[in-house]
Amino acid sequence: MHRFALDYLKEWKTKPGRKPLVVRGARQVGKSYLVRLFAKERFQNLVELNFEREPDLGSLFASNDPEKIVQLLELRFNAAIRPGETLLFLDEIQAAPAVFAALRYFYEGLPGLHVVAAGSLLEFALEAHDFSVPVGRIEYLHLGPMQFEEFLLALGEERLARFLAEWRRENPIPEALHRKLMDLFRVFLVVGGMPGAAAAYAESRSPGGAEEAKHSILSTFKDDFGKYGRRVNHQRLQTLFQKIPALVGGRFKYANVDRDQRAADLAKALDLLCLARVVYRVRHSSADGVPLGAQAKDSNFKALFLDVGLMNSALGLSLLDYEQAEDVLLVHSGAVCEQAAGQHLLHSPPLYREPELYFWSREKANASAEVDYVFSEGTAVVPVEVKAGKTGRLKSLQVFLREKKRAFAIRLNSDVPTFLDAETALPDGKNAPFKLLSLPLYLVGQVRRLARETIE
Repeated sequence: MHRFALDYLKEWKTKPGRKPLVVRGARQVGKSYLVRLFAKERFQNLVELNFEREPDLGSLFASNDPEKIVQLLELRFNAAIRPGETLLFLDEIQAAPAVFAALRYFYEGLPGLHVVAAGSLLEFALEAHDFSVPVGRIEYLHLGPMQFEEFLLALGEERLARFLAEWRRENPIPEALHRKLMDLFRVFLVVGGMPGAAAAYAESRSPGGAEEAKHSILSTFKDDFGKYGRRVNHQRLQTLFQKIPALVGGRFKYANVDRDQRAADLAKALDLLCLARVVYRVRHSSADGVPLGAQAKDSNFKALFLDVGLMNSALGLSLLDYEQAEDVLLVHSGAVCEQAAGQHLLHSPPLYREPELYFWSREKANASAEVDYVFSEGTAVVPVEVKAGKTGRLKSLQVFLREKKRAFAIRLNSDVPTFLDAETALPDGKNAPFKLLSLPLYLVGQVRRLARETIE
C-alpha cells in the first residue's frame, strides 16, 4: 500500500544536511512497513534491528565512534553497510534509549549513512530516562493513520485519488461521481485508516476481515498497558481507553469517564494514552492569531481517538448503520464524522511538524457558540464546521467570523462542493461579507490545500 510519507522519505534521502530520521507514531500505523518499502525502492540493502525483540543489540552501540558501531553491526548481521547504498533501520528504539541518544554520533561522524529509527512508545523513553536528547542532530517524521486518498489507492482507485488531489473549487463534481465518492467514504468511516484493517478490506472487500484486524489492533493497545510503567494502574487505563470513543465530539469531562475516580488520577492515565498517540487532545484556543497553541488552554479540550475505524469497532457500529442512515453525519450524533475530519486535519500538515489541532468556543449566557476545529494557514486562522445536512445557518461559525474579524470559513457536509459569498450581521446593524467553502466529507484530506489556495 502506498503511503504519502514515502514521498517525504525519498526527498529526505537526497536532502543536503540530512540528519538521522526518527519515525514517530502509534503502534500499527505502518511505520516499519513504510521504512521497509522505502529501503526496497531506494537502497541496495537494508540492515534492520529490532530492539524490542532483541534487547541485547543495544550493546553494539556502546562506542561513541559510529564507524566502530558499523563494524560491529556488519559482524553481527553478516552484511555490508555502505553509505549511500545501505539503509540502517533501528526499529522499536524506545526499548534501547541509549541508542536513541547515540544517533547524534551518526550525524556528526558518519553523515553519509542513511539512518532511520522508529518507535511506538518513544515518548515514554524520552520522559522516563535521563539522557541528552540529540537536539539539532536528528529530525522527525510523524506518521498517523492512512488518509482517505491512501485508502482509495489501497482499493485500486488511483484515478479517484488523483482526482481529489488535483481538484479545484471551480470544478463541479457530477452527481454520479459525488455519490460514488460518498459511498466509498462511508466504507472508509467503518474500515478506517489503520493499514492492517485497510489491507484486510482491500483483499476481501468485506467488512468482516477488517473488523477482525481492528479488534486485534485494539487488543494490542490493551496489551501495551503493562509497558506504560507503574504510574497508573491498568484498570484506570482500561476504563479510559474504553470510554474515549464514546466521548469524541464533546468537551472532555473526567466525570463522564468515571465519577468514582479522582480527576487527577484520570488525567495521568490520559497523559499516558496521549504519549502513546492513542488519544489526542484538541485544545481550546481563543484563536486571536497565530500561533494558536500560544492561546490554548490545557484544561479545556476535546478528545480524538487514534482512528475512526477503531472508534466504530469500539462503539459497535457497522457498515449497515451507515448505509441505513439518511446522512452519515447523523450517525452517533455526528461524532464519527467529526473524528474522521479531526484525524485528517491533525495529520495533514507537513510530516516534520508535531500534530496539533484546536477548537474554539464562546460561552456567554444565552449566547454560547462553538466551532469544531480551527487551524492556521500562514497568518490566517481558518474555522471548520462539520455539519449534517445540505444547508444550515452555521450560527457558531458566523459568531467566530464576526468576533475574530475573519472572512473565510470551511464547512464539511454531505453535499457537492460550493464556494459562496455570504454575510454575517455586525452589532452595529451592518453586514460583514465572508467566503464559505463548503466541501463534501471525502475532500477532508484536501482541506488545508484548498484553504491555502483560497487564501492566496
